[in-house]
Amino acid sequence: MDNARALLKQYFGFSDFRTGQQEVVNKVLNGQSAAAIFPTGSGKSLCYQLPAVALPNLTLVVSPLLALMQDQLAYLETRGISAASIDSTQTPEQAAAVLDGVSNGSIKILMISVERLNNERFRRFIAGIAISLLVIDEAHCISEWGHNFRPDYLKLPSYQQALNIPQVLLLTATATSKVIADMSRKFAIAPENITLTGFYRSNLHLNAVGIKESDKPRFLANWLSERQQTSGIIYVTLQKSAEMVAKYLQANGYNTLAYHAGMDSDVRKSIQTRFMSGEVPIIVATIAFGMGIDKSDIRFVVHYDLPKSIENYAQEIGRAGRDGQDSDCLVLANKDNLNVLENFVFGDTPELNAIVSVIDEIKSVTKQHNDWELMLNQLSTSSNIRPLSLKTLLVYLEMQGAIKPKYSYFAEYKYKLLAPIEEVLSRFDAERQHFVKAIVDTSVKAKIWYSADLSQLESISPNSRGRAIKALDYLDQKQLIELQSKQLTLVYQVSPAELYVDGLAERLYQQFSLKESSEIERINFLVSFFGSSSCLSLQLAQYFSDPNARTACGHCSVCLNQIAILPEPAYLTPLSEYDFQLTCGDAISKLKSHTSAVLLARFLCGLTTPLFTKLKMRPVKGFAQFERYRFTDVLNWIEQQQ
Repeated sequence: MDNARALLKQYFGFSDFRTGQQEVVNKVLNGQSAAAIFPTGSGKSLCYQLPAVALPNLTLVVSPLLALMQDQLAYLETRGISAASIDSTQTPEQAAAVLDGVSNGSIKILMISVERLNNERFRRFIAGIAISLLVIDEAHCISEWGHNFRPDYLKLPSYQQALNIPQVLLLTATATSKVIADMSRKFAIAPENITLTGFYRSNLHLNAVGIKESDKPRFLANWLSERQQTSGIIYVTLQKSAEMVAKYLQANGYNTLAYHAGMDSDVRKSIQTRFMSGEVPIIVATIAFGMGIDKSDIRFVVHYDLPKSIENYAQEIGRAGRDGQDSDCLVLANKDNLNVLENFVFGDTPELNAIVSVIDEIKSVTKQHNDWELMLNQLSTSSNIRPLSLKTLLVYLEMQGAIKPKYSYFAEYKYKLLAPIEEVLSRFDAERQHFVKAIVDTSVKAKIWYSADLSQLESISPNSRGRAIKALDYLDQKQLIELQSKQLTLVYQVSPAELYVDGLAERLYQQFSLKESSEIERINFLVSFFGSSSCLSLQLAQYFSDPNARTACGHCSVCLNQIAILPEPAYLTPLSEYDFQLTCGDAISKLKSHTSAVLLARFLCGLTTPLFTKLKMRPVKGFAQFERYRFTDVLNWIEQQQ
């Protein structure tokens, strides 16, 4: 314990731990796996940063977003702690320098995305590195019952075993009791090693206002008039709403900018920098903004539209008041946006015939053997299932025992020499020279780039694929070549007995439907929450299993007797008044044999699919015409017309 305090003072300049930190740090330093469920902004990161300094080997951190990594790396640099990331924005030279630092032990913390572990080259590299601790940030992503389930996270327990990592630390701010139990079970974390500090933050003043859509801009401008010199974020659902609200506020004299995923990355980066520096105090943004934002003096967070879920709401308001000062969290609530939120959910559920097509694809290749190879993007396009939903389908098939992941590899390795081949070969002894020369000799050479032909190499040097990749990776690290790997191919072992079970596709479709229903319930909970007559802070804390949440806060809008009455949605012209052929004719002509009621409904509600991208459906007349209508109502209307 004294050692932990000494490290806290030496590296971080603090004389004492925040609530919960010391308990988690001690568990990790004592060689145990642990979980920390702390609210946003309450110091979860220190729970791995401090042990990383004391642990003998590498601390490997899996984080879902590049912005989160960059923010933490910048902070660690100021504390003199050697940390780095491997990510797609790096040059080959930068990546090689990081791998060298990890190899020689000079880098103590390596941050990666979960997808990095799909990389055959990286897995081979990291398998040779001694790792003390695996840290999983945003650990709720591993639970199907969490609000941001990511299928690749389900593989992390097996990666921990394969890489012989003795300890794991799970970090999250937003997890219900069900999610906490699920993620802890997957990593065998004992209940006594789970630390919940409580969700309630007394400096956040929650305020819900029931308001018509047309009244929002003026209300917001007036509300901001008392907060002109302070910093804040205004969240909207749609990109065009971000632009519209920002323009309205600019016209009313506010220094504000819009931010959304439709902007170039350089523009987004510039806007974020200007916000962090205080040059632009107010950002109007979609949820693309905020992850990795660690600005302590954000005085308000406004939800101009209803948040996507109660978990998103909790995470987004958690960005306010990290300095402990009073901060306002305002929601402008009505039911207008409910359909848009629900429709996002419906866009993720594959059609039954799409699931059947994937199962048929597996059956077709397993007539000859029991290995199934696929490239995710190709299968996503051919099956018309969004990539994330397709990953989920593959996980469901794993859970049914129909497929089992064996390994993944890149179908293409391209490289160019950065030094004459004679100089490259001169770096090695005779046996290695012979092998490197064989790699080059069997490669297909274009003007500058070589394409490694590992099959040809194996014909003259059996079982050499792994060694060849390791050699190419080494040459890349030493900057003797520039290496590019493309076309990730996943290889699964198929169990025909489970694959050919009657009703498999229907069961999988039902599983997606249950998840869909769960997400819709989550959205409907929002409406009842913001329109509730019970303390908002207490409800929120209890939702997230706060062990200390027992009494009303006394300062939210409900406690101040300002209960929000949510106006009903704005009037929408009945679908029965629309001409089906006029509305859908162009889409049907373009979709041709692909046309189905579900696809037409997705088209009219503005929900993208791989097929729509391939056929360039967005400019077609009728796209997103019914984005304000409920998907199920649009689907029913189409089915009645056909």
